[in-house]
Amino acid sequence: MDIDNILANSLFLSSDEKDLLMPSDAELDPNVPLPDLLSLLPLRNMVIFPGIVSPITVGRGKSIQLIHEAHKNNQYVGAITQKQPQIDNPKENDLFPVGTIAQIVKIINLPDGAISVIVQGKKRFSLQNVVSDTPYLQAKYELWEENQVATQDAEFDVLVVSIKDLAVRIIELEASLSPESIYVIKNIEDTPLLINFIVANIHLPLTDRQKVLEIHDQKEQMLLLLDLLTRELQLLELKIHIQGKVKVDLDQQQREYMLQQQMKAIQSELGNNQLDQEFKHLAESAQKKQWGEDVAKIFDRELKKLERLNPSSVEYSSQLNYLYILLDLPWNEYTADHFDLWKAKKVLDKEHFGLNQVKERLLEHLSVLKLKKDLKSPIICLLGPPGVGKTSLGKSIALALNRKYARMSLGGLHDEAEIRGHRRTYIGAMPGRIIQSLRKIKSANPVFVLDEIDKLGISVQGDPASALLEVLDPEQNSTFYDNFLEMEFDLSKVMFIATANTLMTVSPALRDRMEVIEVDGYVTEEKLSIAQKHLIPKQMVENGLKKSQLTFNPEAITEIIENYTRESGVRELDKCIATVIRNIAKKIVMRESYDKVLRKEGIKEILGSPKYIHEKYQGNEYAGVVTGLAWTTLGGDILFIETSLSRGTGVLTLTGNLGAVMKESAVIALEYIKAHCRNFNISHEVFNRWNVHVHVPDGAIPKDGPSAGLTILTAMISAFTQKKVRPRIAMTGEITLRGKILQVGGIREKILAAKRADIVDIILPVSNKKDIEEVDELLVKGLNFIYVDDVSEVIPMVILEEQVKNAQVID
Repeated sequence: MDIDNILANSLFLSSDEKDLLMPSDAELDPNVPLPDLLSLLPLRNMVIFPGIVSPITVGRGKSIQLIHEAHKNNQYVGAITQKQPQIDNPKENDLFPVGTIAQIVKIINLPDGAISVIVQGKKRFSLQNVVSDTPYLQAKYELWEENQVATQDAEFDVLVVSIKDLAVRIIELEASLSPESIYVIKNIEDTPLLINFIVANIHLPLTDRQKVLEIHDQKEQMLLLLDLLTRELQLLELKIHIQGKVKVDLDQQQREYMLQQQMKAIQSELGNNQLDQEFKHLAESAQKKQWGEDVAKIFDRELKKLERLNPSSVEYSSQLNYLYILLDLPWNEYTADHFDLWKAKKVLDKEHFGLNQVKERLLEHLSVLKLKKDLKSPIICLLGPPGVGKTSLGKSIALALNRKYARMSLGGLHDEAEIRGHRRTYIGAMPGRIIQSLRKIKSANPVFVLDEIDKLGISVQGDPASALLEVLDPEQNSTFYDNFLEMEFDLSKVMFIATANTLMTVSPALRDRMEVIEVDGYVTEEKLSIAQKHLIPKQMVENGLKKSQLTFNPEAITEIIENYTRESGVRELDKCIATVIRNIAKKIVMRESYDKVLRKEGIKEILGSPKYIHEKYQGNEYAGVVTGLAWTTLGGDILFIETSLSRGTGVLTLTGNLGAVMKESAVIALEYIKAHCRNFNISHEVFNRWNVHVHVPDGAIPKDGPSAGLTILTAMISAFTQKKVRPRIAMTGEITLRGKILQVGGIREKILAAKRADIVDIILPVSNKKDIEEVDELLVKGLNFIYVDDVSEVIPMVILEEQVKNAQVID
């Protein structure tokens, strides 16, 4: 506590009492006996030193009670500092080991219920142990005797002088310290009192003050104090130096401002004012814009505000940027549409192989736009696995319509300001990315692709999916409000096309505003044509090869498709083809011999061993193994449901990283078998003697969904009867406790997976028959579809009468 603070806190003291604020001797009052147990007064952020009178503010209940009782009974208290000031009820471990015995001089009641206490330090003591904490802390202690220096040699005198000089210099530099302290320091002859007074009144960290208090040897105290004062003086000098530089910088800025004002006046007299020219340019540019009257009024208002601002201010550059963004935006600027449907069909056929239903739906959409002349129709959402051409379809539509093309990736977007923009009050504020894209392409009616709409995130910055609701709603986007623009912008002429891999993560409200068009995967024959017509020519050009230098044999392409890729799209196929062509390019440059016609045998030499071995139908020599069909975000695949029985008490075990829905399907299947065991010639006693274990291989891959219910039920019946299943047959369908087979999704992808696995017969729910009618004839060629409505129809046609060779005896 410095002298200023002491005097400020002593306003209620008499003139005689104020004299106590000066340093005095630290001898104990013979009229005040030392107690056996010392009452402790824990202090926050201050240290009491012997011989120093200090004001402290007391607000804790226990401390207030202690102060009043000690003052009333003329008792000493142990002023001891807390290690952590935020602790309200300190214990023995929360206190420093050394404190100061203090006498209460005066108590001043404060309006908030706390009290201000003037205390005088007497002697240091060591805390031995706390014996009681009620009504306040009481402890055993050991009183210190001050260690006086026997002989004060020349070194000791130099230390005293150096400490005084450093303390005086610090007080002179530090404005918050009272100059009266200099007089006090110069006239203190008692060395311990000098040390205590300087440490108590110079701004030193609490831990450093406590270190000085805890040192018993007086010379060691002085050496430590000399080091602390030297460091404090260096910090003060550095602070003053920095403040001086800042003042110089401010003076320089003021000088530059005055010069700029003088230059502005001179240029005004000469008729060559650059700022006036810039304002004139902005006004002329605004006259050429085709914006509405409301926007024109806002621009004029903001331009007048710019003219009043100081050009050297930060707000000036922000305001100027805002005006230029308004000028750059395509207000009512549209490109002319070419609604030539035959040209659009030609472009789509050229850029994309297959996808006939998708192309047909897009052409229908364009036809409606041509007839209605507006976009008051649902936003298109292209749904499908990665690599099937969803984004490039949007680009092809822009080419067919002769519109500008814009694309915005939404994957991982979690800040709502990316859609609606930042408010101009923030430093570095910018419009949302939709407005920025329109500013860049200079058109208010582009084809705008919103990629990966299913991968939007949510964070403390808001919900971007909710912000997109206004963008994708034809009834609202004509008045889209951007926070940066602080006005509405018409997005109704923009043709938005969203892409997604799955709709499960898309909010229902957002899904409701879009018309979903499924873009399914490709079969091997389609991938072969895509590779021949699109991928290989593109990679040949990108890698610098001529048509005469390399030709792909169809068998080689098929080898890559079947053994080096596992996808519904063609992205991985494109990478493999690029790898092969780069390898040939290296051989051409290095003049190595190679076969200009790449055959199946050369693929393994370039790409190595096959990366994937697609699941093929496994033999049916085992009971309890049935082939199912599954759908994933990467397309369709087959899975094998394996069921085995072991002696036990009828426990059902499920393994293979199955989701909750798939586990429920297994429970339903087992309960249905128990309820209808006589229909399958299974004794009801079997379920109490045998445990059932259902496993789906590839345990690291999560699996969920109801479509495996029929497959699990068939596998269980096969295991209980120890009869194998018909060869080359796969199935899919959800089951109920009544044995009904319900509709499932992903039929096209599942058919593709069945063809890859050489499956011949496929069992489907009757309600999925309509899906097969919509599938291309090429996909269903060579497949036999069996439509069922009840489990009772499935088991007789699937389970063979003969038992497997290694059949268990199920009793």
